[in-house]
Amino acid sequence: MIYRKFGKTGLSIPVMSCGGMRYQFGWQDSPLKDIPQKNQDNLEATIHRALELGINHIETARGYGSSERQLGMVLPTIPRNDLIVQTKVVPKENPDEFIADFRDSLERLKLDYVDLLAIHGINHEPTLQWSIRPGGCLEAARKLQQEGLVRHIGFSTHGPTDIIVRAIQHEGDSGFDYFNLHWYYINQLNWPAIQEANKRDMGVFIISPTDKGGMLFDPPEKLSQLTAPLHPIVFNDLFCLANNLVHTISIGASCPGDFDLHVETLPLLENAQQNLKPILNRLQSAMVEGVGEQLIDPFGLNLPEWNDCPDQVNIRIIVWLWTLAKAFDMVEYGKKRYSLMGNADHWFPGQKLKDVDEVAWEKISQECGLNGKLIDILHESKDLFGGEEAKRLSQSSD
Repeated sequence: MIYRKFGKTGLSIPVMSCGGMRYQFGWQDSPLKDIPQKNQDNLEATIHRALELGINHIETARGYGSSERQLGMVLPTIPRNDLIVQTKVVPKENPDEFIADFRDSLERLKLDYVDLLAIHGINHEPTLQWSIRPGGCLEAARKLQQEGLVRHIGFSTHGPTDIIVRAIQHEGDSGFDYFNLHWYYINQLNWPAIQEANKRDMGVFIISPTDKGGMLFDPPEKLSQLTAPLHPIVFNDLFCLANNLVHTISIGASCPGDFDLHVETLPLLENAQQNLKPILNRLQSAMVEGVGEQLIDPFGLNLPEWNDCPDQVNIRIIVWLWTLAKAFDMVEYGKKRYSLMGNADHWFPGQKLKDVDEVAWEKISQECGLNGKLIDILHESKDLFGGEEAKRLSQSSD
């Protein structure tokens, strides 16, 4: 395993972390007596496999169903100094509720302290303010730190880049020590946040590069051909870790074997750019061929935010998903993400398309320079991605 200094925390953290949202029994808060022994055995085998590989950062959350309870059956059996444990707690308007939730998490984990506590889901203005205002959740977390229950404090986010940067720049209560965010090949929008965090020596943890980064555990054949000789998982891990501003990425293992592909990345890191260059060139060519030069950077278009769109449709996300489908055949990924819109609150905001009001969208199309192309994209996206509704695995976490 390779380790990097996790920013100002000073922790030596493995470049791959064991994320705790897929090996648990379920997303309901099940008592231990209701958890099948085979599931608990699988979780414990997954943790021990991670440790065999040198992956000693175990990450979970209060909202991950039975995850904390189940980890509480195995973590206390491992020498505490061998572990870096992170849990995450959703911010509340009343910080006393945040503190109560954290104390409950600590009890479930059966630990005396956690190394890392993240305020989970600074995604929009209310959650930002609940966290950083005087007397808010960050101040409450610092009190827990003074009690010796927490070593370092960060935040996790699915929010827009401007919200993330504002949280990074917050200096009250000494600010944050690290943060968890989305950034990977298919979505590099949050790069300015990583750069801002580096200025403040914050730890950078990339979340869900395999699932939210493209459902790479089940990639389309075209994508696999484009990233060959590397599996898309290995390519994406290498893309993330090739940049030293990234300290660790989450491996959301569901069983011990899920680590096998990821660790193939490690020997490639020494010559990362050499290994990446031909693949990046092929991916870029496929994007140009699939959608044309104008649309290769959908987030760079002058598309309005979802709350400024007709029916609050998240047009930026829809156009992005369309480009991935057209360039890389990532239709199933598009269907999954598209179906979440309207069902995931601030974790994945905005609405999906219902009816295409061509008059309203034509005006937006002209303003962003697509000259009518946007109408075609909307119709095709509705055909490609429309279908069954989907709900998030958890209403409070991801």
